[in-house]
Amino acid sequence: MSQQPKRILILAPHTDDGEFGCGATIAKLVEEGNSIYYAAFSTCEKSLPPELRPDTLKLELLQATKTLGIPQSNVIFYDYPVRDFPMFRQAILENMVQLSKEIDPDLVFMPSIQDIHQDHHTVASEAMRAFKKTSLLGYELPWNNYSFRNQVFVQLEQRHVDLKIDATKCYESQKGRDYLNEDYLKGIVRSHGVQIGVRFAEVFETDRFIIR
Repeated sequence: MSQQPKRILILAPHTDDGEFGCGATIAKLVEEGNSIYYAAFSTCEKSLPPELRPDTLKLELLQATKTLGIPQSNVIFYDYPVRDFPMFRQAILENMVQLSKEIDPDLVFMPSIQDIHQDHHTVASEAMRAFKKTSLLGYELPWNNYSFRNQVFVQLEQRHVDLKIDATKCYESQKGRDYLNEDYLKGIVRSHGVQIGVRFAEVFETDRFIIR
């Protein structure tokens, strides 16, 4: 990672995707003094149990991103209906074009282009179009990836992993999901660490990487 502060944008189709895909890397980038922005394209209201407030996941995301060190003013929400993103491709693209103009990010993290979830794939595809002049890294969500290219590794310390775990714990409404298991999340970063001879790492695909 460069020591020069960068503007970095996280694209999350749904609340929590960014934390699972690159939460420890976000913690490291914040620690290094970079400006992090987080855009969530759905707060998944229709997926919530009826007894919960409609803004439950929005509030949980704000707490999770605060845990990682992202200012609340840098968290952007959109209200696309979960599982219906393909119907709104053009609007999502226009949102991203606007983000590109307003933030002018040096680096964008997005879901893998190989992600089989229709919402994730839509965000990844439109990001490829909206950020043509920006470095793009695809993050791994193993439960949605039949294949993934382990191309870029970010070495992490225990404190970065701990912050990722703390951030995912903010999603009280999602308790019980397999991918929220702490041992599972730690196992992924430990496994990728072994691949490069360090203790912990997160891994990304290189969709576009620009060296200036």
